Amino acid sequence: MSVADKIFIENCRDIIDNGFSSVGQTVRAKWEDNTEAHTVKRFGIVNRYDLSKEFPILTLRKINWKAAIDEILWIWQKKSNNVHDLNSHIWDSWADESGSIGKAYGYQLSIKHKYSEGEFDQVDRVLYDLKNNPYSRRIMTNMYNHHDLNEMGLYPCAYSITFNVTGNRLNAILNQRSQDMLVANGWNILQYAVLVHMFAQVSGFEVGELVHVIGDAHIYDRHIETVKEIIDFKPFDAPVFEMNKSVKNFYDFKVSDFNFKNYNYSKYIKNIPVAI
Repeated sequence: MSVADKIFIENCRDIIDNGFSSVGQTVRAKWEDNTEAHTVKRFGIVNRYDLSKEFPILTLRKINWKAAIDEILWIWQKKSNNVHDLNSHIWDSWADESGSIGKAYGYQLSIKHKYSEGEFDQVDRVLYDLKNNPYSRRIMTNMYNHHDLNEMGLYPCAYSITFNVTGNRLNAILNQRSQDMLVANGWNILQYAVLVHMFAQVSGFEVGELVHVIGDAHIYDRHIETVKEIIDFKPFDAPVFEMNKSVKNFYDFKVSDFNFKNYNYSKYIKNIPVAI
């Protein structure tokens, strides 16, 4: 069983057994049939993944890792807010007729700010500090810009990441205001673990810990039975994560530079309803 499987099972069992149901409350999210999408949730979950020991990928169910990495490159490398730059359709529901999701995600990372060392956007500031001031306690990004929230197709879920160098290891804290455990948990953990590997490699560090802080960890009402089935599936050992070691520039990474050797999984779950 991978560490990601173990943590996922523990989180989901805790949510199902001890969580708070929103039934009877007013909720924003809706299903495609316009029915209220209720959840059972736990507040303030903190999970730790030691990336130096194992890559955190679910084996209970198949994670489409190529699409997940493509999305993280779309946000952090392309700094795009247009779905036409993305090779999947996961953002289509939040895009306008031009393909824009508004001033969200990649848009926020692309905005340049003035510093004493010059102008940087948030990604380039991280790259600069990791190379020039790696023991700074100020290396972080934030996509939750209140000034622009009314122009976002969707408020950022995974909104902030703090980087911290300890010895020769790069650690990170991912802050997420809300997480759909079935749809997004395995996806987001994989993405940000890959991101830490990328930043570490181009900055000359080894990977350390990824700490994931979830404000509202929830399972939607129409997902509960599926989640119960998944956590009883047969798990496997984590695969070996492979990344092209010759890439030294953050902006040169491509999806083809990553691979998961011997990725065994129990099932591929299709047609999961998504609340919007």
